[in-house]
Amino acid sequence: MKKGYVLFSVLLIVLLASFTENSKLSGTAMLDSIVSLYRQPLAQWPKPAIDSGVNWEEFSSLPVADSNYFALMERPDVVLGKYLFFDPILSGSNQISCSSCHNPQTSWADKLTVPIGHDHLEGTRNTPSLLNVYARKTLFWDGRVNSLEEQALAPIEAHHEMNMDLTKLIPKLKAIPAYNKLFLEAFGDEYYSMPEVLRALAAFQRTLTSRRSRFDEFLDGNFKVLTDQEINGLHLFRNKARCMNCHSGQFFTDDSFHNIGLTYYKKKYQDLGRYEVTHNIDDVGRFRTASLRDVMNTDPWMHNGLFWNMTGLLNLYNSGMQMNTATAEQKAKDPMYPITDPLMKPLGLTKQEIQDIEAFMHAITATKYRMRRPESLPR
Repeated sequence: MKKGYVLFSVLLIVLLASFTENSKLSGTAMLDSIVSLYRQPLAQWPKPAIDSGVNWEEFSSLPVADSNYFALMERPDVVLGKYLFFDPILSGSNQISCSSCHNPQTSWADKLTVPIGHDHLEGTRNTPSLLNVYARKTLFWDGRVNSLEEQALAPIEAHHEMNMDLTKLIPKLKAIPAYNKLFLEAFGDEYYSMPEVLRALAAFQRTLTSRRSRFDEFLDGNFKVLTDQEINGLHLFRNKARCMNCHSGQFFTDDSFHNIGLTYYKKKYQDLGRYEVTHNIDDVGRFRTASLRDVMNTDPWMHNGLFWNMTGLLNLYNSGMQMNTATAEQKAKDPMYPITDPLMKPLGLTKQEIQDIEAFMHAITATKYRMRRPESLPR
């Protein structure tokens, strides 16, 4: 009997080993098939899995380096805007500049959960990177302004940011002959005021663009530049992981607003998001979809800056992000109680698939370009 049991056990082990080996071979064949599908022009790729009613755009690469870039950086309004961006004279304390939170050495963000401003006061939302900000349809996490000129005003006068009394800023600038000359060169008028300050800052910020990533090279036909793992991550991004429902196009964003389950309604990290702009209860907890360009350089992530680990963040998405959504009973009692966007669903991703998607996140992240700060400021 013992001999029969031993033979049975040996046979079972052999069968399991064979099954495992066959599974590995099957998995390898599947990966090879996926890789071959994507190592060809984008028009021949499998279509992404997009939910009904979702507006999306196909991926497209960033252009090669613009030969006019250096001429652009010498344009008078851009030169002036760069000086203003890095100059703490725009703050009430003369100690905080735009670059205090939007640092060129940290991909034009600040590597903080939330920014630290005047009097060491904390902000309430994570500092977004200014890379490619020229392409955004709305600005701030809640989309409350539509232009860079409008955007620049808010942090200058906010008490917990730069705390500048706007009635004092122009006199401060006009007391410096070098600035008067720069404004005259930029706008042809010595009688400048806040609109010209904002126009100059916006002109400079429109020059802050991502460098091309390996994924851009891949899109343009260099099919050897991505690994098999990164290509599988690309495939998952477009299909099983459902990422392209929100992150599509050249900048990996739909420029829309979603409640992805991080509202923390009536809890410590409550933030009503877009509702604070529209006062539409459907907008409670909705925030603008962040661009994933250079995503691995712009941590921590999300509007509250609570997430520093990409694997952990992808695991959250894998869960479906339903932890803070309203039950029917809660919604009946409190119409303001947010419901997580129905685009958020459990994904069933394996540990390996999450690693593959994270690998793809690295492929769409370019090397950092650390613009040099001005060696001296107008004084």
